[in-house]
Amino acid sequence: MICLALLTAPSRAQDSSDKAAPDKTASDTAAAQSRETEASSSHDTRIDISPPKDDAKKHPYSKAAVADLDVADEPDTSGVQEFHPWNPMKAMKDTEVGDYYFKRKNYKAALDRYKEALYYKDNDAVASFRLAVCQEKIGDKAAARKYYEQYLKILPDGPFAKDAHASLDRLAKAQ
Repeated sequence: MICLALLTAPSRAQDSSDKAAPDKTASDTAAAQSRETEASSSHDTRIDISPPKDDAKKHPYSKAAVADLDVADEPDTSGVQEFHPWNPMKAMKDTEVGDYYFKRKNYKAALDRYKEALYYKDNDAVASFRLAVCQEKIGDKAAARKYYEQYLKILPDGPFAKDAHASLDRLAKAQ
């Protein structure tokens, strides 16, 4: 008997709450919807991204600086540029994992991690140097040369500069 009473109590509570709630009419619902549409207008919330009127005067050479970035000659893009995500912490972690694989002489796995580090942080000197070393270990001399030169372009007097110069000399003699 107690179990029956406990099982029927929730259904009685739901019935009483339904009776207590006032019935909304169709006109109340329509009025609420019209207020919502009046409050939000995409025309009112548009952000003006046009340059200021005196922008050309204040920055006279800005068009020349970005002229080489314009890709408007391609029909689909109409000036859209591709951006890569910039995440230096992910790049640092990828370099760390690449070092793990490198120490275990798994050069292909290390190579992939160093490339991923460069994807998340362009011009990362350490990842560039270590990628060059991996390329050299695998046997891709042209790619190794490219990344050694990239490292030297980023840090000409960096901690691995002597090693990079020596490797470039060694690669030049091998050809």
